Amino acid sequence: MTLLVNAWSLHWDPKLWVDAERFVPERFDSGEESNKGFKMIPFSAERRACPGAVLGRRVVGLALGALLQCFEWGRVGSEEIDMTEGNSLTVPPAEPLQALCKPREMMTPFLVGGDDRFGEETMKKC
Repeated sequence: MTLLVNAWSLHWDPKLWVDAERFVPERFDSGEESNKGFKMIPFSAERRACPGAVLGRRVVGLALGALLQCFEWGRVGSEEIDMTEGNSLTVPPAEPLQALCKPREMMTPFLVGGDDRFGEETMKKC
């Protein structure tokens, strides 16, 4: 027997969340509200919980931090960003977000020329 849980309906239920339609990441700062009664289930819960959830959260944070630190980000045009929701299980935006990224000046030597720590001989073996 398979039990499917509609996590989307839990995450958007006004009976569970104050102002459920708004994005309020501060509600998870203390960790208490997200763990109380398993209202927020990004990686499942209990026995079926993802064993790599903690590692995944840390890696995503490190990757996002590296992207923010190494690149300057900007919009493609000057018009407002369309936040209309599309139709899918993960509720993507109706129009994909397009962003411009430019390497920061201090990162250019690492990204353009590469960091030749390994040398060509090592790379040929790979």
